[in-house]
Amino acid sequence: MKPLMLMTILGVSALLAACGQKAETNDTTAANTATEAASDKGEMAGSMSGDMGNMAMPADGGAKMAKGKGTVTAIDKSAGSITLDHGPIPEADWPSMTMAFKAKPELLDSVKVGDRVVFDLTLKDGSGEVTALQKQ
Repeated sequence: MKPLMLMTILGVSALLAACGQKAETNDTTAANTATEAASDKGEMAGSMSGDMGNMAMPADGGAKMAKGKGTVTAIDKSAGSITLDHGPIPEADWPSMTMAFKAKPELLDSVKVGDRVVFDLTLKDGSGEVTALQKQ
């Protein structure tokens, strides 16, 4: 009877010890892992529209140039932005997606929603700005 009593005491002790500890959820683990990976690689783990969590950006905040092709889906002259449904942008390590970019007013006046365009981007501090825009 002593072995049964010893097993019961050990089992209860283990359960009581586990009761005071919080379990880490998969969401928390995934978020911590993504943040640590971004810190280790000097990449930005931010989010915009689309799946951008694993997109690399310059770690030093320096400007980087990129080119892309896409379709104009929205123009907001008051905000100075243009939304483009673009293909992959290898220089930025971005997949195809739809996202808004800053752009100068003269560029916004040169296109309309639905136009297919080629564009140049300046990537800096985690955001992109359209610096050249041309209808295809």
